[in-house]
Amino acid sequence: MKKVIMGNHALSYGAMLSRAQVIAAYPITPQTQVVELLSEMCADGTLNAKFIKVESEHSAMAACLGASLAGARTFTATSAQGLALMHEMLHWASGGRMPVVMGNINRAMAPGWSIWTDQNDSLSERDTGWIQFYCSSNQEVLDTVIQAFKVSEKLMIPSMVILDAFSLSHTYEVVEIPEQEKVDAFLPPFQPPYRLTPEDPHAFGGLTSPDHYMEFRYKLQKDIEKVPALVEETGREYEKMFGRYLGQVDDYLCEDAELVFVTSGTAGSTARVVVDELRNKGIKAGNLRIRLFRPFPFEKVRSILSRIPKVAVLDRNVSYGHHGIFYQEVKSAMYGQPSPAAIFGFIAGLGGRDITKDDYKEIANYALKKDKPEEEIVWIGVKK
Repeated sequence: MKKVIMGNHALSYGAMLSRAQVIAAYPITPQTQVVELLSEMCADGTLNAKFIKVESEHSAMAACLGASLAGARTFTATSAQGLALMHEMLHWASGGRMPVVMGNINRAMAPGWSIWTDQNDSLSERDTGWIQFYCSSNQEVLDTVIQAFKVSEKLMIPSMVILDAFSLSHTYEVVEIPEQEKVDAFLPPFQPPYRLTPEDPHAFGGLTSPDHYMEFRYKLQKDIEKVPALVEETGREYEKMFGRYLGQVDDYLCEDAELVFVTSGTAGSTARVVVDELRNKGIKAGNLRIRLFRPFPFEKVRSILSRIPKVAVLDRNVSYGHHGIFYQEVKSAMYGQPSPAAIFGFIAGLGGRDITKDDYKEIANYALKKDKPEEEIVWIGVKK
């Protein structure tokens, strides 16, 4: 079945098709429609799940964690200040190995008070131990939710499915809704190895001495290192059943490129259009869109960029006092590699400002004219 739905509702349908059993959420623009639709699905019996109304995002995640400990498949969604309020609970989720899946609609952090998109909310949580997926279409959002549950529940690590506010969350696109029976075959019921039950009692989240704490973190790190290979495996399995493949990255015309844009989210879709226009003018451009940000897809990025002379990383975020965050990550991935690549860092589109084709052409002109970066951040579109 195909439906014209907004990106927020693609998250809702993904949770429904995954047969989420507990949804706890607090409304916040631009996320609210995600949980509004899920509450309707729970009320009319479309989804056999418990919908928990809470007083804050902190409580929403706490409720999800309790449900996950009891063995339920759990889902929530948030944005910006709401995600920041969850921060403490995010550590409990990953450290406690609870495979919650959460939709986060990228919204700029206040102040100034904003409801429009940039990535600083989710990227501020990059060190909490959550898997992070960045999506560029409504179809990708729905498919990623289903695959995120499978990856998370196999490794017992939570996942965040991330999409741009308004440019995706409120944009309507044609989305193929998979048959429930096929999704059930792909994603079996959640069966955690341990759960909170009187029949087989266990303790969770207790005081941990230095004799054991480091080993818990070591095991989390070693298991999150398994994510890239599992994402590829899960993506190929999904492709066989549904005809759509999603991997760690989406590379476009990078094989012979002289210049590659490194992008994420909806900015990657615009980059593809510009790549085609530049190639029509004889400039061999390509686009590498990062889907899996945590863990970072080191091997994929290295294998693609190691043969590229010029790399232009576009960030819709900034790590104050440092650089754009994807730029940091790409540089760290390429450090020490036998690569001639000159890596340039650009920041654009903060607070929801459009990233246009002209912006990409400005980026391309700058990178192609320079032999190497002459400044750590090149700001695009700043009004002076």
